[in-house]
Amino acid sequence: MKRTLAAEVPGRTGDRVLLKGWVHAIRPLGGIGFLVVRDRSGQAQVVLEGQDEFLRALPEASAVVVRGVAAAEPRAPGGAEIRQAEVEVVAKAVPELPFEVNHPGLAAGLDTQLDHRVLSLRHPRQAAVFRVQAELVRGFREALRSRGFLEVHTPKLVATGTEGGAELFAVDYFGRRAYLAQSPQFYKQMLVGAGLERVFEVGPVYRAEDHDTSRHLNEYVSLDLEVGFLDGLADLMDLEEAVLEDMFAAVTSSAGDALRLWGAATPRVRGIPRIRLDEAAAILDRRHGHQIPEGNLDPEGERLLAAEMERDHGCELVFVTHYPASKRPVYAMPDPADPALTLSFDLLFRGLEVTTGGQRIHDGETLRRRLDGRGLDPEAFAPYLEAFQYGMPPHGGLAIGLERLTMKLLGLGNVREASLFPRDRGRLAP
Repeated sequence: MKRTLAAEVPGRTGDRVLLKGWVHAIRPLGGIGFLVVRDRSGQAQVVLEGQDEFLRALPEASAVVVRGVAAAEPRAPGGAEIRQAEVEVVAKAVPELPFEVNHPGLAAGLDTQLDHRVLSLRHPRQAAVFRVQAELVRGFREALRSRGFLEVHTPKLVATGTEGGAELFAVDYFGRRAYLAQSPQFYKQMLVGAGLERVFEVGPVYRAEDHDTSRHLNEYVSLDLEVGFLDGLADLMDLEEAVLEDMFAAVTSSAGDALRLWGAATPRVRGIPRIRLDEAAAILDRRHGHQIPEGNLDPEGERLLAAEMERDHGCELVFVTHYPASKRPVYAMPDPADPALTLSFDLLFRGLEVTTGGQRIHDGETLRRRLDGRGLDPEAFAPYLEAFQYGMPPHGGLAIGLERLTMKLLGLGNVREASLFPRDRGRLAP
């Protein structure tokens, strides 16, 4: 018999069905009992008569196979249930679970949930996080493919850092020092110069940052893109608006039920306000008396600025532009009107930075001088610099932190909740 998913049971009333899944809940009521079985599609109710002893001995979370007849029942999940059922236990769970996964909320601390991640992901709300996240990635890929971008896969073992040497994980590479990639930045630029022109990547990046906060991970998924023959910074922000609009549309169309489990809604994307960093600093000082660190926004400044932009513009996102060159990577394009600043931006979403992007230096000699000015040996970057000898066009790009975007979209309290198996300063397992 072909397997029937739980979500398909209401459409099979009167038919014999084969259901496979895990025991979500058990309700022995004396003479007649109910078994709620969960699979990847949802839940289905199974009616068992005269099997109270079996039900009381069956541990929740066990894997089962059910054969029976689908019947209409308005009070059951989806309006149907399985009757005349036979249940085969294919793998028993332990009798005592670390926590229950069949209640509306998950009554366990975050560390406990992460220590027992396989079990915590059985909870519908926890699983919903990653259904939303998968649709964000699908929307990102489809948005860029439809705009002529090519998906690429760049090395994660590299000889030099792209964002700075202090945040690199060193590894032994056959007796040589190598590093886990902080980003695919250099490779994206090289591929633009190779003639691919428009490239994107979905992949892990690694930051050896000694943070222990609700917004930091040491390994996360980065949604990167780079585009050649860029006309300016505004074009890059226009592109991100369009891509985010497609990403959120993908979530709404294919994971709307997962959004509803979190009471979440996608934001308005078109017409995101754009404000220079110095203007943002002036607003925070004037309205809140808040002084930001030199050349950057601190977490409190991000939250306050986002609230002000939502009040002024009715938008939960804001682009902050023109960061100082001293606070941006070596490849950031200086602003011709003020070379101390860069043609770069961060995108804040509900008070948290989720994107960094900007225009890049495309002149090889300028880039070489910038490397030298930062105390970096240009010869160590020779393969990267070679790409600029063959006609590198004006270009730029951005990177979206997938876990942060998911966190803010769903209103999660900690970015670790948006990572299947998070890696932070203290966690290397499971």
